[in-house]
Amino acid sequence: MAEIKPMALIESMRKKVCMHSDVYFRTNKQTGKTFTGKLCYPSDKEPSAAQIAAKARFAKVVAAVRAILADPTEKAKLQAEFKSQTKIGSLFGYAMHKLNANYDESGDPING
Repeated sequence: MAEIKPMALIESMRKKVCMHSDVYFRTNKQTGKTFTGKLCYPSDKEPSAAQIAAKARFAKVVAAVRAILADPTEKAKLQAEFKSQTKIGSLFGYAMHKLNANYDESGDPING
């Protein structure tokens, strides 16, 4: 199979070209390769209560991770732990993995 080198305009694209498009672009930060994908058969149903709750919980965990990564001392501690493991490939992903277990279903921190 041939390897395709996209033009410079496509290399810098992320997400959708416009709101009417169903083709997504993504560039892998580690390898620099650009991938495209197409959203086939998108759901036209309203999200369920469980889906809305999961989305809200995810948003709270992401906010907590961003707060930790904004603090230089916390970030340094987290980077030391991240470098000692090989399972997760990014610092943000490692922080998400680590903090995800510390939040309950509603997105509130678990004390203890």
